Amino acid sequence: MITAPAGTEGEQQTLPIASNDDVVRARQLVRTLAQQCKLSLVDQTKLVTAASELARNTLVHGNGGTMRVGLVDKGGRRGVSAVFQDTGPGIPDLELALTDGWTSGGGMGLGLSGARRLTDEFAIDTEVGRGTVVTVVKWTR
Repeated sequence: MITAPAGTEGEQQTLPIASNDDVVRARQLVRTLAQQCKLSLVDQTKLVTAASELARNTLVHGNGGTMRVGLVDKGGRRGVSAVFQDTGPGIPDLELALTDGWTSGGGMGLGLSGARRLTDEFAIDTEVGRGTVVTVVKWTR
């Protein structure tokens, strides 16, 4: 388990992830908050890409779940936090799942490892039979 990032959270919005349309809505909501937070265009793109991968993982591998997203403050910095939670099968080998290029399906193997690389903070809590929670944060520069 990787521990969750610390920070003061503002108002959080929760979105169900139960269909491909929900994955699109998750991306759109993250982009809107990234713009409100005044992340650079490059950082907006990184965060939206990570959120898209994690939302898709939540749907495909976690059998659906939720995304909770909002603005956070920590040490005078402002950022966007997104938490993806499912009650799916969990990840049996987390180290392997975080390896670049490893895939449990037909994807490119960039979901978890890519999300970790594209964000400033990354935390994952998973247990076989209990599901997975992935938290990411992107901070303003």
